[in-house]
Formats: sequence, structure tokens, C-alpha cells
Amino acid sequence: MAVDKPNSERVEHAGTAEHAGTVERAEAAAPAGDAHGGPPDWSFLTGKRVLDLSRLLPGPYATSMLADVGADVIKIEEPDGGDPARSAPALFEALNRNKRSVTLDLRDDTHRAEFMRLVDTADAVVESFRPGVLDRLGLSYPVLHEANPRIVLCSLSGYGQTGPYANRPGHELNFLALSGFFTVPGRIDGEITRPGVRVGDMAGAMQAAFALTVALAGAAATGQGQHIDVSLTESIAGWCALFALPLADAGDPLKSGLVQGDNDVFRTADGRLLSLATFEDKFWRELRTALGTEFPGLNTDAYDRRAARTAAKEKIHDLLTEVFAAHDYAWWECTLTGIGAPWTPVFTTPQQLIDDPHLTARNLFSQASGPAPQARFPVRFGSGLNTFRTPAPELGAHTREVLEAMPTASITAASGPRPPARRRSRT
Repeated sequence: MAVDKPNSERVEHAGTAEHAGTVERAEAAAPAGDAHGGPPDWSFLTGKRVLDLSRLLPGPYATSMLADVGADVIKIEEPDGGDPARSAPALFEALNRNKRSVTLDLRDDTHRAEFMRLVDTADAVVESFRPGVLDRLGLSYPVLHEANPRIVLCSLSGYGQTGPYANRPGHELNFLALSGFFTVPGRIDGEITRPGVRVGDMAGAMQAAFALTVALAGAAATGQGQHIDVSLTESIAGWCALFALPLADAGDPLKSGLVQGDNDVFRTADGRLLSLATFEDKFWRELRTALGTEFPGLNTDAYDRRAARTAAKEKIHDLLTEVFAAHDYAWWECTLTGIGAPWTPVFTTPQQLIDDPHLTARNLFSQASGPAPQARFPVRFGSGLNTFRTPAPELGAHTREVLEAMPTASITAASGPRPPARRRSRT
């Protein structure tokens, strides 16, 4: 396995002296780095405390990006089982490294009071409940802002906090379907295929992480936080709009230039898949010049212009399908690489990804902790970044540590990581 050892929600869960003292207390309570090094000292987010109420994928992925680059992310989990993503250990490990876990039942009056004490030391709160749940818990943004004017509240939901769909249940496929993702054709036959990667969730998570960083910078400059409303549907629609909206008056989307016969996936004689993307004319000319003798169908300048190839997309696609089926993958690897064609293998197994020599050379994957390799933060910083500082926490592992560091009142946590027995109030 070509991996290195580290070396350096579901949506329906849907500057006064006093201020300076709060910041100092928060910094004093921040976790220390392990033997491989602590959070980056160059990062604006280092020491920023984020209380993460979210579960499953979008929220935890957003806060994992913040944690990787230095934020002190405290994962607030229910005592009875915690984040449901714990049932998928490999995913949970990757999403929750560099975080701490505190167990609190926010339906319990005492536990909500403990949470509000944490809010006093925090910079941000992230939640993925359905709209209105925080209000019913007595933890609306006005309440949080009154307790800590600097606080940034980031609410992730499927459809946003307002609008006619706001309280609908939904999951990633629903958000993707509504976003315009499938209005943009991806195949020459127009067939709609759901992507395996949860791109709708990931798009929302990335927008949330970016928005949080901007809002935290604003709070640092002005002393005032704000409420961020992140809709997963709108997050992916923002991407799709760049391609979908120009097609509004184009008639049949398949006749647009977005679908091209020479930018696709093809199968070789031995069943392997490769991708070819000869978008620019120069690449097409080099390809047909190199192969024209063996494949007479390519031995013509009729398709040397992008517009001509797009107009004849079906013919070009059929021709290339026949061409690639004539030789095995090894032959094509040698030939296409030799002429400098824009091609790559199509990985269909995780091991191919792990073993890729380019990704290995760039140390993308490490066997950090948990049952599977993980990808480091996928941007390389010139000042350095150790992604794999601490593994994902056990449920409630830091409850006593965090609550004991709070500046007021004696803690109510029992011996061990859990808070006292729950006293439920209706929400």
C-alpha cells in the first residue's frame, strides 16, 4: 500500500478588557499539539474555537477543514450514541480528526447552561438541524449573540432557513436534483447518472467553511458576529448555474458545446478504461497525425477545429470507441503518453487511487488512524501543515477537560466523560 505514516448529518438533524479575557481563557483551554506538531502558527484560524453541533457529512466536513488548518473544533454530541457517523468508523475518523468531543444533551436545562458557558468562550457555532430547532431549544442566534456578540452561527440545511421548502425533509440526492445539476448533460447519450461522491453535501460543506472563515475575520475586525445561512441546494446550484443558465434558450442541451465526442471515457481491448480530453485543436491534430496511418478514419483534417468536432460529436465518439478497442491498455498508455495527449487512466478501485505514483509522490494519503488511509488537507502550504495531529475522539472524551477549563461556576459533569443524568424538556 503506497501510503505514508504521518510525519510532521444528516441535514434533517437537520475589544473590551472583558473580551480580551474571554479570548485568553479560550486560548488557554485549546488543545496542545501531539508529538508530530500542533496547529499551524501561521493560520488565522489557529485558536479559533468552533462548537460543532452538526452530524454525519456536510457539517463535519466543513469543520474538519477548519480543524485541519488550526481551529479548535469541539464536537458537541448527544450522550446516547453521539454522531450517527460513528457507525461508519473510516468515514468518522476522516471527518473528525483534530477535534475534541463533549457530550451534552441540549434538551436538558443544565446541559444547555453548560453549552452557553462554552458559547461565551467560542468564536463560532455550526449546526445542521432543521430550521427552527435551535429556536425551540432556546438557542437561537439572538440568544447566542446576546451571550457573545462576537459569535458566528453557521446553519447548514437542505434548502436554507427561509422559503417554501425550508422545512422539507431531504438528503443529498434531493438537493442535487433540485440544484440544476442534471440540466447539464454529461454524456453523449444524455443519460442521467447519479455521481457516487456526495457532491451536493461536499459543495455545501466547502461553502460553509469558506463563509465561516470570512465571517470570523469580520468578527475579529469589528467585534460583531453574524448568522450564516448555508443551503446545500443553493451551494451546488451556484456551481451548476455557470453551465445550466446559458442553456436556458439553447433548445436541446445535447446540441450544446458541453457534450463532445472526443472528451469522454473509452474502453480498451482488455476492458480497461481511460479518459481522453482533446478539447484544444492542437491535441486533436497530434492525435490524428500519430494514429492516422493505422486508423484511416482519423486521417483527415475535417475535424481539426473544435466546432467541427462538436458538430460531429456522435461520429467522432463512435470513431474513437472503435479506435481504442483495437489495442490493450498498455499499448495506449505508451502511445498516448508518447505523443503528449491529455489522457489519464480511469480508476475504478480504491487501491488504484492509493497506488498512483503521482499521488504517492505528493504524499496525499497516509495511514494516520482508524481502519483506512486518509487524505491530507488537499492544499499544500509553503509554510507547512501537519494534517494528522490527533485522531478522531472517542465519544465524550474531552467533556471533563473542556468543562473544567470554563471560567465560571463549578462543573456539573459526573466522574467520567458524561454530564449528569438527563432532565428532558419538550422542544
